[in-house]
Amino acid sequence: MFTGEYQHGIDEKGRMIVPAKFREVLGEMFMITKGLDSCLFVYPQTEWKILENKLKNLPFTNKDARAFARFFFSGAGECETDKQGRILINGNLREYAGIIKDVVIIGVGGRIEIWAKEIWEKYSQETEKTYEELAEKMMELDLGF
Repeated sequence: MFTGEYQHGIDEKGRMIVPAKFREVLGEMFMITKGLDSCLFVYPQTEWKILENKLKNLPFTNKDARAFARFFFSGAGECETDKQGRILINGNLREYAGIIKDVVIIGVGGRIEIWAKEIWEKYSQETEKTYEELAEKMMELDLGF
């Protein structure tokens, strides 16, 4: 399970250090793709396979299911860390997420999210204002808060 928030830089080649705590759980090979809210999603292979199977079982006759699967899978690629614990984020994914220099890497349960620092700060500030309201909505899902 991924938890926590880490700040790192990204070099001119698009390489970024993955926190050691996350590397242990990710394993040698993992998947990175376009996420929601202008961030990137990073999944260990086990989580990716579960999600892949769920998406493959959606009815291809459903327009929204096709659109989501196309967007999600077209941005996906296998990834691995180098000897320094860095990953290379390709240009298309960096552009999608607005990543130029500084990133925030957060653990979100079964996945990691990579955010451009500026976008994360704005999102975080906006969400913090409605945190209690969100918590009340989550109570309806019986999550045991």
